[in-house]
Amino acid sequence: MEDGDGNRGYGHKTFSRSRSYFTDRITADGRDGWPVRAGRYRLVVSRACPWASRAVISRRLLGLEDALPMAVADPIQDDRSWRFTLDPGGRDPVLGIRFLSEAYDRRETGYPGGVSVPAVVDVPSGRLVTNDYQRLTLDLATEWTALHRSGAPDLYPAGRREEIDQVMAEVYTDVNNGVYRAGFATHQKEYEEACAGVFRRLELLAERLAEQRYLVGDTLTEADIRLFTTLVRFDAVYHGHFKCNLWKLAENPVLWAYARDLFQTPGFGDTVDFDHIKRHYYQVHTGINPTGIVPLGPDLAGWLSPHHREKLGGRPFGDGTPPGPVPPGEQVAPAGRPG
Repeated sequence: MEDGDGNRGYGHKTFSRSRSYFTDRITADGRDGWPVRAGRYRLVVSRACPWASRAVISRRLLGLEDALPMAVADPIQDDRSWRFTLDPGGRDPVLGIRFLSEAYDRRETGYPGGVSVPAVVDVPSGRLVTNDYQRLTLDLATEWTALHRSGAPDLYPAGRREEIDQVMAEVYTDVNNGVYRAGFATHQKEYEEACAGVFRRLELLAERLAEQRYLVGDTLTEADIRLFTTLVRFDAVYHGHFKCNLWKLAENPVLWAYARDLFQTPGFGDTVDFDHIKRHYYQVHTGINPTGIVPLGPDLAGWLSPHHREKLGGRPFGDGTPPGPVPPGEQVAPAGRPG
């Protein structure tokens, strides 16, 4: 079976995340045939998906909302995967399709992978351009610079890339993907190894963050975005649903403060929809939760409590500025927000 992000999920063997199949890049010089152009492409996401949430946060921090319009899929999938049932008539108003799979089919009929988000679709042709979640946000930071807002932060600074890449690789293996390997494990040893790896890495990250506000340098980078999208889902779904329950995020003083600091930073928490997150994981992963019951907790109020991380210094946006208000039509509904 596949997990909710369109990747290979639980079965009789170890969990394996499918590699992105369509890895074309949208670049300033258009070398893959896809030049950066304002309004040409549509970013399709689910607010439930941590991989898609990276792109939602990056897009907002960089001020690409007008240049790269966004479509939000229903957090509950059917047998055709991601669908646009949140939109009037059940169709994306720009692409005119009911299912993201239609854009995949226009690119290649019978492709071997699942239908995953984030995905970028070429509006004129209706064809999928890329579903390369690992590369997409790096290109938004480095190839789309001509369309960045004034004051946009440098999320992938050239002088720090080697360190950022190393941190992101460790976070991906043990944390981002580690929670999935634990959650979809079908053998005790497999689960225990994955779960132990998650918490071993979280403890190392807590040691790193005890002395510095952000993961690399004194400003926000891509590394912080990638860790945040797992941390913000941790107590709501990974602790119980994926059995990553050695301790809760809220029980680790450093990581809990770090996560709250990011959540309260414009561009992070204002993109998070806890309602979509919980309903997706608990209702779509029927092999793990066959009843489909969505738990009432945890209490979200703590996300807005003081974090005191500013005492460590740091400049969230470097020489830049925070993003402005969330654009009309992109606000998270009250059911998905704290308090």
